[in-house]
This record gives sequence, structure tokens and C-alpha cells, in this order.
Amino acid sequence: MHYGEYLHLDKLLDCQTPESDRKGRPAHDEHLFIIIHQTYELWFKQVLHEMGMIQSLLGGEMFDERDGGRVVQSLTRVLEIMRVAIHQVDILETMTPMDFLEFRDLLFPASGFQSLQFRLVETGMGLRKHNRVQLDGQDVDLRLKPHEQKQLRAAYEEPSLRDLLDGWLVRTPFLDADDFSFRASYMKALEGMLEHEAEIIRAQPQLSESDREKQLENLGRASSMLDAILDDAAYDALKESGAWTFSRRALEAALFVNLYRDEPALQTPFRILSAVMDIDEAMTNWRTRHALMAQRMIGQKVGTGGSSGHSYLSAAAAKHKVFGDLFSLATFMLPRSSLPELPAPMKERLHYHYVSSENGRS
Repeated sequence: MHYGEYLHLDKLLDCQTPESDRKGRPAHDEHLFIIIHQTYELWFKQVLHEMGMIQSLLGGEMFDERDGGRVVQSLTRVLEIMRVAIHQVDILETMTPMDFLEFRDLLFPASGFQSLQFRLVETGMGLRKHNRVQLDGQDVDLRLKPHEQKQLRAAYEEPSLRDLLDGWLVRTPFLDADDFSFRASYMKALEGMLEHEAEIIRAQPQLSESDREKQLENLGRASSMLDAILDDAAYDALKESGAWTFSRRALEAALFVNLYRDEPALQTPFRILSAVMDIDEAMTNWRTRHALMAQRMIGQKVGTGGSSGHSYLSAAAAKHKVFGDLFSLATFMLPRSSLPELPAPMKERLHYHYVSSENGRS
């Protein structure tokens, strides 16, 4: 096997055909523009490859805990790819707006909005059509070719990573046992913490009366959101309003995993939840950098795809988060020193035990 044959370099390196060259008006930086976007598409292909494996491991009725490390590894790889995607903006910004204008008019109406693979990445993560920002009053899907729209519609029908994580969390076995009720012990501890925070707000001399009332109102709102996590009827009302997207049981389980992350059996679940949050944050950062780059390159001009450019990209960065529920759980965290103590039988279930054949000691 030869290196070049294995990588099909004859095809790969022959894929850069600048329009400016074809039109007889060569623009030096168009070559960089093409390389950057082709590289993005290769990374998106790898992300979809990793997500396919993650979804296959999480998609069964039972999740083999031995696969937890593989899920974490693939999620970490996706995160590092998104970090590289962000850094590629730095490379692209070595091209100035004047350099871009040398060939920009040759690209109409081609646009990054037409990247099917990125739409599939977003959809696979859990972004649904009704949550997408519209592009100048139209669904962004309409910018795709008909066969690509069909692929995206099919992807919407498949369980997303968020759906699969919800189902996996729902099956968490440690929330209720004969000797332990997470809901009861946690509520008692949190009520004490919220009352303590209310006392701090009331005692702040620098706060005006209106600011004090506003902060207490925000604290009460947080308490209401917590009630919804632990009460089915209250939760249904808040989910209907869009305040939560995960199921109530899944959120309760995620809260338990985050609070008791130091227990050995919860380390891998905690790493999985942390990894999807890191990816969500990285994708938001990438969208934000993309929006800022668009503003830097074209100002208030209309994008090559006929969009409102920077305005649309900024709105998408703000709205296209998938795992916002997991970020919101920080509202209900407790200091380690205030965590309710787990009963001994529960701690026993959450620990690993190793027995030496020589001395019989664990």
C-alpha cells in the first residue's frame, strides 16, 4: 500500500478549483477559502461517524457500562474537532475583507447554509426543525437540494443524542431504594440552602428595595423550576412552556449524577454529561466566531446565500443550544459539605470492590 494511494491524494488534491481562476481573474486567497471549507466538511464527516457509534451504543434497551469509556472517548473527540473548527476561523481571518471581495461576487448563491453535513450534526445532537432560527422568514432547510432535504427530514425522525441520553438517564437505578429517597433528602438540603441565600439577599445593605425584591423573585423562580424537576404535574406545565426539554425523571437523574459525581459508579455518567455540555458550548462558540467573522468580512452586506448575514448567525448562536437543561441544573447545585449523606447500603452499591486472592482483603 502506497501513502498517496491509501489517501487518494490524486483526487483530494485536485478538488481545489477556484472560480476566480476559471473566470480568468485569479484571486490568491480563494484557494485558502476553499481549503478551509473543504476541511470543515471532512471534520463534519468525522463528527457524524463518531455520533453514529455513540448512538448505536446508547440506543439499546440496556446500556453496557463497559461501553461508557468508548462513549466518553468519542464525545471527547467530537469536542476536540469542534475546537479545531473554532481555530480554523483564525486561519480564515488572515484573509482581509478586501481579499475576500476579490472573488466574493463569484460565489453567489453558494453559502455555508447549504452544508447538509452540518445540518445533520445539529439534528443528530438534538436540534429540531421548530427550534431553528428561520433564515429571512424561511426554513433554512429550503436552501438544500431536494434530495438533501429528504435526508434531513429522515434525520429528524431518528432518535437524537439528546433523546438517547434522556432514555439512558431515565433508567438510572439509584434514585429510589428501600433505604434512600434522593428526592426527599435533596429537597430538605436545598430548602435550607435557598433560605440561606434569601437571608443573604435581605441582609445586603447596598441593594435597593426594588433590586432586593427582584433577586428574591429570581430565587423564587429557581425554586419553582426545581419543584418541577421533582413533581410530575408542575413539570408538565413548565415543559409545555419550553422551560425544560428533557423528561422530568431524566433531569432528576442528571441532578443526582452531578451531585454525587465522586462516587465511583457515577464517574463515567458524569463525564458523559460533562462532555455533551462541552460540545454544546463549543458549537455555540463556533457559531459566535462565525458570526463575528461574517461581520468583520462583509459588515452589513447581504451574505452570498442571500441571508441577512451577521444578524442571522448571531441569532442562531443564541438559540441553537441543545443541552441547555443540563446547564440550568447548576442552579440547583449544593456545596459538597451540604450534600445529604448517602446511607451505607447505597454507598456500597456505588463503589467498586477488588479482592486480593492472596490476603482476601479488598
